Amino acid sequence: MQMHRGRMIDHIQLRTQDLAAMRRFYTAVLEVIGVPVVDGGEYFYADEMWVDVGEPATHIHLAFQAKDRETVQRFHEAGLAAGGRDNGGPGEREYHPGYYAAFLLDPDGNNIEAVYHGPHERSVESVVLTWDE
Repeated sequence: MQMHRGRMIDHIQLRTQDLAAMRRFYTAVLEVIGVPVVDGGEYFYADEMWVDVGEPATHIHLAFQAKDRETVQRFHEAGLAAGGRDNGGPGEREYHPGYYAAFLLDPDGNNIEAVYHGPHERSVESVVLTWDE
């Protein structure tokens, strides 16, 4: 068995009151950045993110890495089309030179961002965890 993980966060759990709306939204925006959503019936997950039904609904800021500016723009468009609300259209931000991002509110009001940090080189695509079976 093998799993790919990011470099800093092991996992994030979101709680929602409307699983179907959240599944539509995250399936649309994560498809743009190349992260598949796995449906588990009463939950779904994508890479390090787990979403299920619970009280109260979660309210966080979550940023996904994008490979370029076009991906940020497509992420924003896909999120709007899938029921997200605009919280800051695609554009440069003053956080650091080259920071290009877009912000959406998901169906539960979480502030979801796609960010491209400008031209850079990754040391690795992901961390690979492998278990002996």
